[in-house]
Amino acid sequence: MPVKKSMKNKPASKAKSSPAKLYYYRIFFDDNERKNYMKSSLTHKQVEKHLKAYEKTHKKYFNTEFVEFLKKYDRKAELIEITDISY
Repeated sequence: MPVKKSMKNKPASKAKSSPAKLYYYRIFFDDNERKNYMKSSLTHKQVEKHLKAYEKTHKKYFNTEFVEFLKKYDRKAELIEITDISY
């Protein structure tokens, strides 16, 4: 007589997690008139929400300070500075 195998006794297979998506955003000029880019795992809508919260608590807008503020919500947030190269 065949024996039925129980699914309860089998170990659960580990699902491989894919790396989080990183989004790249252009940050418009801040009060120092610098244009930068940043990368974050937050969506555009989430970044806008945090930007509005940042603007309520800060009188001046600086890209570096905003990215530091954003790191509370996204540890992968990073500022990418753009500089000119001359040769």
